[in-house]
Amino acid sequence: MKLSEGVEAAIHCAATLAGVEGGATMPGAALAEQFGLSGSYLLKHLQALTAAGILESVPGPAGGYRLARAPDRISLLDIVLAVEGPQPAFRCGEIRRNGPVKLPADAYVKPCGIKVAMLRAERAYRAALAEEKLSDIVADFMGDADPRSVAAACAFAERHQRPQKSGSPKQ
Repeated sequence: MKLSEGVEAAIHCAATLAGVEGGATMPGAALAEQFGLSGSYLLKHLQALTAAGILESVPGPAGGYRLARAPDRISLLDIVLAVEGPQPAFRCGEIRRNGPVKLPADAYVKPCGIKVAMLRAERAYRAALAEEKLSDIVADFMGDADPRSVAAACAFAERHQRPQKSGSPKQ
């Protein structure tokens, strides 16, 4: 299964925003800079995360993005579905009916066995993603990553976060 690069960008941005405290925000341009991405490319994914209720967009000159809920309430599945959409990765086109021998529709009463197997695998994949919480990913990074990487990520977030006068607490 191949996910778009937007999924990786969205997870990294959400993980970065998990470290922003007290209702502060980070501008989309800073998030794009942090990961070497085009601002317009990333904006599309930040908007999808906002529409899905994962991020909150704060307007104005001191605005930006912040998590809309606590990192332990955001799963990788939430992020993947926000970016990729809810449709299954495998879509059966019923090509078994396309050959030179045309059979009547009643010859295909049972669902395609390949479709059944692929959708079963998709359910397992989605269940595993639902178990992976953003908070765990951030905690693993903070505990296991090279200290230089942690320090650089924290310093970048600190430099670019924008304090808000009244922020909504992550629930």
